[in-house]
Amino acid sequence: MGWTEQEQQELDKILKKYPPDRKLSAVLPALYLAQREKNWLDDDDIQAVADALGIETTHVHSIIGFYTLFRKEPTGKYIVQVCTDLPCALRGADAFYQRLCERMGLGAKGGTTPDNLFTVEEVVCLAACDKAPMCQINLEFYENLTDERIDQVIEQLRRQAESQPKGKG
Repeated sequence: MGWTEQEQQELDKILKKYPPDRKLSAVLPALYLAQREKNWLDDDDIQAVADALGIETTHVHSIIGFYTLFRKEPTGKYIVQVCTDLPCALRGADAFYQRLCERMGLGAKGGTTPDNLFTVEEVVCLAACDKAPMCQINLEFYENLTDERIDQVIEQLRRQAESQPKGKG
């Protein structure tokens, strides 16, 4: 990967927040920084984080494996996570998820759209049980959703992506 000049400056700011013998404490913000541009971490990104913090790559892999916000496979620009835990399912989240996947041309298990713009997946508990069906898209909550409302959100995100220069988040 190699850090860009801007990323290196940001990493240096992050590392200054921690004592030199406690650089491991910076692993989450460093991983977030490494993942920010392409929305996932490849082996080079993981090695860059390990090198920056002076830790083994196996340690970085274990942290990535624990936190669901870090990904080791390519994803869409927008990650649509629909909660289908029991309380949400009782409010129609399962059927909502299936309809969304169908409309986006994805299989029953979700996945990434052919244009690599959206990754749709089921998650367990986003702590908004009383507002289901709901989802989070790149950490922003959308609650009390209908098919029409999520279609509007998806279309708005498509327009937003089209208006941005290529390669920018």
